[in-house]
Amino acid sequence: MSAGIAEFLAYWQEEGERYARHGDYAWMASLVPGRRVLEIGCGPGFSTQALAAGGLAVLALDALPECLAATEARIAGADVRLLAADLAALSDEQRDQIAAFAPDAVVCWLMGAPADITGAQAADSGRAVIAYREKMHRLVAELAASLPTARALHLVDRTVIAWQAKDIGRDTLVGYHLGKTLRDLPFTATRQNALYRKLEDVAATRPTPTHPALKGAVPTLASLLAERKN
Repeated sequence: MSAGIAEFLAYWQEEGERYARHGDYAWMASLVPGRRVLEIGCGPGFSTQALAAGGLAVLALDALPECLAATEARIAGADVRLLAADLAALSDEQRDQIAAFAPDAVVCWLMGAPADITGAQAADSGRAVIAYREKMHRLVAELAASLPTARALHLVDRTVIAWQAKDIGRDTLVGYHLGKTLRDLPFTATRQNALYRKLEDVAATRPTPTHPALKGAVPTLASLLAERKN
């Protein structure tokens, strides 16, 4: 295991435990419609575990064997199948396996990858991670669009918003995904399916923002459920 992957897994092990304790994964799973879900990027398995605990049959895809191994250990006995695959380079056989699973929904939560995959550098102000996230979200949406059984696409990521302006943020979240992630695809989204949830104990671990535009801003989970057009 490379140092970058080891660091990535250690970070998400700690974050995942915190989110699980706070009920964040259970909250995300409660928003997923249907009974069969394709999960893109299982990480160390906390999200997969929450989906299975919610009574869903899961096909979890990840490009990192270390993530698949951690997930397998965490979900022993659950109705979960694992698939080693790179979303950006799916083979015809892998696409056939995904189609045969016939998911009702596709989910992609808390998009992330080691720096040697995203190209992130300390001096790039997060631009590489943003570009990676946009690219992968689009690939997730295109895959969902290609699956006739998939009626919903659920995306969750972390962001920072002024909590008192979260209603405006809901419109911004919908507009962003309609203009980029879902552009020209058979999915739509409305503000009633754009939700925010405060993350736990963030004030104690992060410095207080000093820029006026960030006054009152809090780290949150941003959730958008897109639905296939009739």
